[in-house]
Amino acid sequence: MAHCRCDPDLPDVRYLRPNPQSRETVHVHCLSTIEYERKHSLADNDNTRSVAIYWDFENLHAGVMETKYGEGVYAKQDNRFKVQEPLVDVQALVELGASYGPIAINRAYGNWQYFGRYRDALLQASVELIQLFPPGASAKNGADIKLCLDAAEDIGRFQHIGTVIIVGGDSDFMPVAQKIKAAGRTLIGIGTKRNTNKHWAKSCHEFRFYESLLEAESVEAALEDTSPAIPAPPANPAAELLRRAVRLLAESKGDAWVNKASVLPMIKRLDPTFDFKDHGYGSFSEMIKGLADAVELRKGDVDHQLRVR
Repeated sequence: MAHCRCDPDLPDVRYLRPNPQSRETVHVHCLSTIEYERKHSLADNDNTRSVAIYWDFENLHAGVMETKYGEGVYAKQDNRFKVQEPLVDVQALVELGASYGPIAINRAYGNWQYFGRYRDALLQASVELIQLFPPGASAKNGADIKLCLDAAEDIGRFQHIGTVIIVGGDSDFMPVAQKIKAAGRTLIGIGTKRNTNKHWAKSCHEFRFYESLLEAESVEAALEDTSPAIPAPPANPAAELLRRAVRLLAESKGDAWVNKASVLPMIKRLDPTFDFKDHGYGSFSEMIKGLADAVELRKGDVDHQLRVR
């Protein structure tokens, strides 16, 4: 008599082989459970949901430039059609994206002939560049249209994408916002206060203003600068990376205390080459204990928790 993996003693039950190549048999009533597990193995596991970032790069750069030099500055031909000054903090936005999960897509759209001075920052952040030349005499390169089409296609193809981040402030992103939310994905928007359409911002599950992200970093740096004037200890890359990881997780979760188990994956997203052994620690727990000056540790309900000191 054949036996089922769930209940070998169940009598008078018809058995089936889901895989003809295998000798294993299961109860008929178990087949739906097996199929459910197959379909929902990785795609619905929150721990494996990834992030897709789409940049309307020129839109963001224009907003930052006009915030710095005044409204309408970027629109002038003498300013727009020349090599641009690198004003956008690319790394800060990528780190924000990494706080929501592993980044699977990081794609920026624009006419890159004028943005060559961003080369190093974009390479460091592993941003895929999509070149869009403006057709005809029009200066508009259609980045928003291409971005929306790609985002809609990607959420249909890749079930592992759980969070979509769109960097840009145009109202043109509102239709794709509805598609993303209808597909059950979380939509995060990022844009400048000056150039962001308020209706687009309200279309997102969460909207972060670029200036606010930088202000948080500036405040943290200022607090470090106002510490007593004593000889600074040698820079500790491990401590700095640990602080960044905990801070970003705390911001994304809205709680200063974060679970210890989520910190090492976050560090790996910030720096895939990181290995605590390179810094003289035998384990991640040992590293945390050794960097007690950087983070505070306490016991939580199910896991130890960390907070930046």
